[in-house]
Amino acid sequence: MTAALLALVAALSSCDDFGSPAGESAGMLRWTLDRTFFTKASGEMPDTNDFILTVSDAAGKTLYEGSYGRSPEVLEVAEGYYTVEVVSIPFTTPAFSEPQYGDRQVVKVPSGGNVTVKLQCTLLNAGIRLKTGADFLQAFPDGILYVKQDDVKLKYQYRETRIAYFKPGEISVLLYQGDASETLFTRTLEAREILTVTISAPSQNSSGKSSILIQTDTTKVWKNWDYAIGGSGGENSAEKVISVGEAGDHLGENDVWLTGYIVGGDLSSTGKNVKTSDITKNTHLALAERSSITTKASCVAVELPKGKVRDALNLVDHPDLIGRRVTVKGNLVEKYYGTVGLKSTSDYELQ
Repeated sequence: MTAALLALVAALSSCDDFGSPAGESAGMLRWTLDRTFFTKASGEMPDTNDFILTVSDAAGKTLYEGSYGRSPEVLEVAEGYYTVEVVSIPFTTPAFSEPQYGDRQVVKVPSGGNVTVKLQCTLLNAGIRLKTGADFLQAFPDGILYVKQDDVKLKYQYRETRIAYFKPGEISVLLYQGDASETLFTRTLEAREILTVTISAPSQNSSGKSSILIQTDTTKVWKNWDYAIGGSGGENSAEKVISVGEAGDHLGENDVWLTGYIVGGDLSSTGKNVKTSDITKNTHLALAERSSITTKASCVAVELPKGKVRDALNLVDHPDLIGRRVTVKGNLVEKYYGTVGLKSTSDYELQ
């Protein structure tokens, strides 16, 4: 939790009406994920549809708890303070390849007001990756490395390449040989820090014992992550992707990669909702920030021109695509079927 948030919570706790929200008319509480704040910690894109969302009131009553993708588009609530929290996965004990993203915000919804919480997910845990040189393997063929936090240890095989994730705090690396063990080093890591350590044994001293050399890379605090399409075809092959929620800030831009969840089709210029089944038109589909959204105004209408894009994505032939995440490339326009649109769609990637 940031210092600013702690200060905010403390200030709110001192208010007389913090525990008793009330108002003559209900307010509206919405939420969205700001993708630009995702922290790079692995080569895999987190599936935001599966993130765990919790919305609670000032008294601690849970109003919603479940997947982000199935959460309601809006909650009607009384005037008061609300906590909106999201995490990518539960994380309670050290584990390999378990980066946890998340955010927690406290907001006030005024009587009759409309509040949207933009959750800025970053990496909540810390990680360490060990590399062992050939000389270390020769010097300690029976040695076993462990990464330890408190009373929990992870065995780190010499050929292991994954990142071991821990809660922020002290992390120790231990070397076991038979019944004997020694702590090679201890390091304090903060959230978003990924430490790479090379362990080697380059020489022997006069007693015949190999000395151990610890080399640590500069600690990497990965603050931003632009998800890339491709990436193996040269420095210009990776292009920035924007989310459905960001589309309105990029109107008029061409050759934009846009990502979202396919929620339906058969749009009309006047209808307020997206049709989610028995689709009859193969010329377009609707993308949303999460799979539960069906309000047309919260969607981007995506044109499916005749050709490979229509053949692969149209919901007449592929109704099973509803709920799938897709990234499409095209030109963003202000209006298409009465909402923001992506026209001249030229490419796609299904996740």
